[in-house]
Amino acid sequence: MEIKLSSGIIITQQSNMIIEKLESQRTTELFTFIENRDDKGKIKEFLVEQAQEAIDKAYIASENLNYIILTAPRFSEIAQNRLLKLLEEPPRNKAFILITESKSALLNTILSRMPVTILHDSEEAKAFSLDLENLSLAKVYAFIQENNRISAVECKVLIEKISLGAMKSGKFRLDKTTLEMFSNAIKALEVGSPSSFILSGVLLKLLSVKKS
Repeated sequence: MEIKLSSGIIITQQSNMIIEKLESQRTTELFTFIENRDDKGKIKEFLVEQAQEAIDKAYIASENLNYIILTAPRFSEIAQNRLLKLLEEPPRNKAFILITESKSALLNTILSRMPVTILHDSEEAKAFSLDLENLSLAKVYAFIQENNRISAVECKVLIEKISLGAMKSGKFRLDKTTLEMFSNAIKALEVGSPSSFILSGVLLKLLSVKKS
């Protein structure tokens, strides 16, 4: 999919490549990059400190259009709520591009306010290989082994796909407690619980409520 230099959200696993493509289209536009990096230079979660930096820089006057590019594997809920009004009503000659790994990294209130581009390399675009309708302990074990090194963001995407697939299949007894398990699993990932542990718990619980 072609990437155009315009305001919006880009879902990708290749943020550096996307930035290069955006740079290649720049003429008179300015770029301002805001990221949260650790001591080794790895991009971390976008926190309220970065949100405030984005707000401060957005209100610096500029004659040319300035794209403020926010890049992170995930964005904290507090940071997103802080950015909400700014994204909805950017100051003069300001536009925003958010680059992240998964739609699940962003609140629906953010997603609804900006056009979203999902690239083929993103987790949303990858095929879902788990056969939920014929779920078995062997298939659960194989799937967990296949995904034992995924990130929290990737695990959140999988859990969303598993929950939707389970509901669509009609093969499981999905009571209120089971449905709450999916949202609780995502919350646990957000506070740092191991992805493999959470994924195992979700799938084993789902297997236990499979209809005979």
